[in-house]
Amino acid sequence: MVYETLVAAFDTKDKAMAAVDALKAGGFHSDDISVVDNTRLAGTKGVAPNAAKSIGLWQWLFGDIAKYEANVYAQTISEGGTVVSVRVPRDQVAQAAGILDLHHPINVNDRAITAGFAPVAHVETAAKTIAAATPLAAAQSVAVTPKLAEVHPDTLRLAEEQLQIGKKMVETGRTRVRRFTTERDVAQDVTLHEEHAEVLRSAVSQQPAELKDIDWADSTLEVVETKEQALINKVARLVEEVSLRKKGDDHVETIHEKLRRQQAEVEQVDATGKPIRRA
Repeated sequence: MVYETLVAAFDTKDKAMAAVDALKAGGFHSDDISVVDNTRLAGTKGVAPNAAKSIGLWQWLFGDIAKYEANVYAQTISEGGTVVSVRVPRDQVAQAAGILDLHHPINVNDRAITAGFAPVAHVETAAKTIAAATPLAAAQSVAVTPKLAEVHPDTLRLAEEQLQIGKKMVETGRTRVRRFTTERDVAQDVTLHEEHAEVLRSAVSQQPAELKDIDWADSTLEVVETKEQALINKVARLVEEVSLRKKGDDHVETIHEKLRRQQAEVEQVDATGKPIRRA
């Protein structure tokens, strides 16, 4: 029989132990369930004090896991949480996973992204690779305790499916606000003043009486010409503030599913194998 190991990390020990109790009630044997927390790591011989931070410890416990998964488990342990694993046959994976999900375990992929252990693309690729490598068995069955199977080896067991609905947070999209700079052309008229020299010439028709001698020395008249030039200065000012916040809405969704139930039919036949009809 092929077995799979399911691992779930819980923020609190109470949630973890409630999940363990539910697994046992669901027919999974306690020998196949493992609980890892600070108390267990401290009491295990040969385990270093900082072993939780080593990916080798988690691979030794759970097999081949990604580094970001080991980092999430280590962080959970360091913050007082608990990691639970259960070894189940491949045809009982769906039942065990459903029981664990009912007790709100940590979403390891989301926690790895938010904590910065791995980029989004890396986590999504790893998750797809794991899902493709370990598909669920086509037929999933309900677990039966080994003790019950030993006591009643010839008992025809009847099972029925019960609807258990869990919830998990999934990413549906992202909203980003990006700040960037643009330029626009502006035009504004400004009046500029200019001063230029103007040469005035007039003919002298009557000589002044007091003019006796003419000054033949060189002489110069000078006027400073001026004009205004536009001076440009740009002043920055805040015009708007943009921020993001989450807004939660609840909605009721009706889940439609078909549940299977096994029933027993009693039939009596005679020595020839024909059914006996009762009045």
